[in-house]
Amino acid sequence: MAVVSKVYVARLAGLAVLGPDGESIGRVRDVVVAVRLTGQQPRALGLAVELTTRRRIFVPMLRVTTIEPQAVTLNTGTVSLRRLHLRPGEALAIGQILDSRVRIDDPDLADLAGVDVTVVDLGIERTRTRDWVISRVAVRTGRRGLRRRGETHVVDWTHVHGLTPTDLNLPGQGVAQALQQFEGMRAADVANALRELPAKRRDEIATALDDERLADVLQELPPDDQTDVLKKLAPERAADVLEAMDPDDAADLLGELPDAEAESLLERMDPEDSEPVRRLLSHSPDTAGGLMTPEPIIVTASTTVAEALARVRDPDVTPAAASLVFVVRPPTATPTGKYLGCAHLQALLREPPAHLVGGIVDTDLSRLHPEDSLEAVTRYFATYNMVCGPVVDDQGHLVGAVSVDDLLDEILPRDWRESDSDDTGPIPRITGADIAGAGA
Repeated sequence: MAVVSKVYVARLAGLAVLGPDGESIGRVRDVVVAVRLTGQQPRALGLAVELTTRRRIFVPMLRVTTIEPQAVTLNTGTVSLRRLHLRPGEALAIGQILDSRVRIDDPDLADLAGVDVTVVDLGIERTRTRDWVISRVAVRTGRRGLRRRGETHVVDWTHVHGLTPTDLNLPGQGVAQALQQFEGMRAADVANALRELPAKRRDEIATALDDERLADVLQELPPDDQTDVLKKLAPERAADVLEAMDPDDAADLLGELPDAEAESLLERMDPEDSEPVRRLLSHSPDTAGGLMTPEPIIVTASTTVAEALARVRDPDVTPAAASLVFVVRPPTATPTGKYLGCAHLQALLREPPAHLVGGIVDTDLSRLHPEDSLEAVTRYFATYNMVCGPVVDDQGHLVGAVSVDDLLDEILPRDWRESDSDDTGPIPRITGADIAGAGA
């Protein structure tokens, strides 16, 4: 295999990363670039590689042996599993530089002098000293006449002005390439990627996401990042995003804000969406009432098994919440009519679709109360081997349900999304077990 010496960074995204013996390590998600002062050629320092555990690590370019259409091969299996963190003066090529606006002074493109153009790709090249540098920049002009898109030109980096830390931090730089990279990714993975970006770029991407997608991503960010992003949104947009969030997650986020700010956002929300959030905020966050979701799967005894299973199959319902269907007398909106019991998912799967849920209600499962402490909730799940439990008030009304993921969010340290338990530096040759262990 020939040693590669030139490549465009956009073509690297998604390529498999292999060790010297062909073992899979992860996939390329970006290229880390040292953005220098004007007149100094930017260096490509290494790859942002996503492991199978979804963690992103840094792999120096000096470790790259070959780059082929389907894979990047390293010259060693010894890599650091430390999470990727950008240092001052570093930037992500795809996440920050592509889609940014620059100007060129190429004499062969005199008609573009002084005109803003958009960076669509970066050509990196290995030098005699084995360093990788940005040698070419692909740019696109704006639309002209009836053309749907502008023309693309490849120019030498020396004719490009705007690839400096100061220029990249200017407001209004494009985010199309970053958004395209996030398509199809889980919300938790997008949240991890956003955490690696400077606050400016993160806020630009958050602004560009639609309300529901941003709501999903916000729910996966640490509390401090959640509030930072929300405060950067216009108040009306912030209220729309809160409406798209699960009520318990919206309540947790509003609980991090000063009372006046939280109340202002609640007043802007639709009353139908703000009412369950207000009820959750009335409970202490370390009680069953503060942990619960007010929108579990709720049916009446006359609901058929087929209808109940259709509710369970909703892709927006988490596996833990889908493990129990709660049976009540009307009304079915929380706080419901009298709570009758629950139907376990396994029991529903064993019943003919036309049978009624009322015939398989479990009336013996203990209930949680809104005032139950965090310790009591933990003991409940451990005692009954459950991943979801009903929360019932003193009048016998179902007011919500606590799932094990709600409990874990409260038990784990506040910064659990940001900390790594195994940041111990380089390890010997990577194996599948090593990578799996990285997420333990």
